[in-house]
Amino acid sequence: MTPADLSKDLRDGKTVFGTLIVSSSPRWPEVVRDCGLDFVFIDTEHIALDRAQLGWMCQTYAALGLPPLVRIPSPDPYAATMALDGGAAGVIAPYMESAEQVQALRGAVKLRPIKGRRLQHLLDGEDPGSELGPYLLAGAENRLLIVNIESVPAIEALDSILAVPGLDAVLIGPHDLTCSLGVPENYDHPDFLQACQTVFRKARAAGIGAGIHFWGEVEQQTRFLKMGANLLIHSADISLFQKHLKRELDAIRRTVDKTPPDLHANSSITI
Repeated sequence: MTPADLSKDLRDGKTVFGTLIVSSSPRWPEVVRDCGLDFVFIDTEHIALDRAQLGWMCQTYAALGLPPLVRIPSPDPYAATMALDGGAAGVIAPYMESAEQVQALRGAVKLRPIKGRRLQHLLDGEDPGSELGPYLLAGAENRLLIVNIESVPAIEALDSILAVPGLDAVLIGPHDLTCSLGVPENYDHPDFLQACQTVFRKARAAGIGAGIHFWGEVEQQTRFLKMGANLLIHSADISLFQKHLKRELDAIRRTVDKTPPDLHANSSITI
């Protein structure tokens, strides 16, 4: 899948799946490639990855047809530019609460490489011209702009956020949103579920992708899809490793506990 394909699928309402990648091991892309993902999510907000590591990961996953979406450390246009320089197919900006923040990131992602006063004029609606306009449009189709909706103020500003041109999707950050709602980590609370449904409904009505990053049980994740989400980031490589390792070790221990002892295990052998 190309970044342009991913953007089109999001806007068309097709469901796409990704996972959070923490490991920068060179063996990881080969394994991830065969897991049925549409894209990968690389987080530099909470994960310690330097620019060289990030660039290697982005270039490798892109070459495998898995567009890398990179969450930048803060809603900073210059951080977005650095991620794109490293090969990111798109940027996810954390904790966005205003259309003005989204507009600034639109300049870095969708109007790249224009900067400075000329960029501000374009953001204000100036016609880019017969040559620059098509050039910018062609580039914008291959770079995604996604913003995290993680607070009550963000939901209150959602209509204006969704009205910013070039936005490909909004992505709920469930942990921060539950905290902002006053129900920390209660992912079954009616207030949280209502907030999610509002975000999904409004985004899809605006022709923009609507998603969530979630690590719970399958039933919880499918609930979000039934509520209208069409972008699901399922868990993370480190979480899946932990969960499945623990599950298998527990199963082995239970099997051993039920197995009769080997009566010959401690017998001595005489030669």
